[in-house]
Amino acid sequence: MNIGFDLDGIFIDKLRFMPKFIVEGLYRKQNTNELTYRYPSKVEQTIRKISHKSIFRPAFEENIVFLNKLAKNNSHKRYLISGRFGFLKKETEDILKKYEITQYLDKQFLNFGNQQPHIFKDVAIKKMKIDLYVDDDLPLLEFLTDKNLKVKFFWLNNKQTKPLKNNLFAINHISEMFK
Repeated sequence: MNIGFDLDGIFIDKLRFMPKFIVEGLYRKQNTNELTYRYPSKVEQTIRKISHKSIFRPAFEENIVFLNKLAKNNSHKRYLISGRFGFLKKETEDILKKYEITQYLDKQFLNFGNQQPHIFKDVAIKKMKIDLYVDDDLPLLEFLTDKNLKVKFFWLNNKQTKPLKNNLFAINHISEMFK
């Protein structure tokens, strides 16, 4: 089975002191009929580079431990599919190295070509023939579910666990993908 994981919100925490509605406003274009992610200005890129340092983004240790267990089992292929833009290349590589995530992965797909994250992930999911994919971005997952009907998608959140669509499920821990 091929399993895909996002990075932020799955293995790396988001900024704890920043309210979710502000983060969503910074990342997604608002008041549009279709899903679109904003590419930040130079000033905002500098701020984001600082905010993407590991000191502000602690690891979700329990999820990395679970990924390690999957790797030891070796019956599944594990892929990191991150929509982070290219200006965060160094910060992304540094954080992956610091938290030693890549040793548990078969391959990583990083959006350093600056595609729209949902389009980038759709292409990667199809290319790698992903069976299960977990992310914390519900609008992105809703986009992907309609494009990949045979893939099971999981929305990692801390509020609910239930089916949301035929192939989209809300979960509280990545281990729930196998229930």
